[in-house]
Amino acid sequence: MSDNLLTIAGKTYHSRLLVGSGKYKDLAETREATEASGAEIITVAIRRTNIGQNPEEENLLDAVSPQKYTILPNTAGCYTAEDAVRTCRMARELLDGHKLVKLEVLGDQKTLYPDTIATLKAAETLVKDGFDVMVYTTDDPIIAKQLEEVGCAAVMPLAAPIGSGLGIRNPYNILTIIENANVPILVDAGVGTASDAAIAMELGCDGILMNTAIAAAKDPVLMASAMKKAVEAGREAFLAGRMPRKRFASASSPIDGTFF
Repeated sequence: MSDNLLTIAGKTYHSRLLVGSGKYKDLAETREATEASGAEIITVAIRRTNIGQNPEEENLLDAVSPQKYTILPNTAGCYTAEDAVRTCRMARELLDGHKLVKLEVLGDQKTLYPDTIATLKAAETLVKDGFDVMVYTTDDPIIAKQLEEVGCAAVMPLAAPIGSGLGIRNPYNILTIIENANVPILVDAGVGTASDAAIAMELGCDGILMNTAIAAAKDPVLMASAMKKAVEAGREAFLAGRMPRKRFASASSPIDGTFF
């Protein structure tokens, strides 16, 4: 059973699919898609989403209750280590001492690629400040290992640029990160459809975080359900171990012992 559980910062989850809460048409769709995904961890962009800091606005927590889900505040929209750290501290205050955060420090507005130097700096500060840090980064195995070594609870390499839907562009780097990691590795960003999610899980990823792939689908609720199944199937395929690839054909049924 432990192979079917995901443990992050000492807490265990049954679902290996993490989902975002942005880009839906309204809170009702957010709630329905979240439920269909089966996710237990919901990431929230603190700089863009009201979770109580604006009493006059709709509160996301009315749709995805902290009693039902683990809320994962993220630093989306931060371009400096200082802004990211400040945002995490604000989230901790808003969520009554909540320690689990998703760190991302972006490098530029066009690619939304992470600034790995600033990310490493912010991660060090947050870990020392008592946060459990899940960190968004590039698919560079070196920086992924450095983020683990400073104490991050999980490392989250991108599959492709945020919101691109391009799928797993560099599976060999992702595989190298997984093979050298002692913390959970979750693909974050770039997944576009269910087959992308299955491929990531077949590589051995511990989980996947996605938002746009679900929220931007023609039917977000149905896509959320598809992603749930893809993550589960990909994980089972990884545990089962795929057959070896062969250059030439191999008969499905043996011919030894046939009568003609």
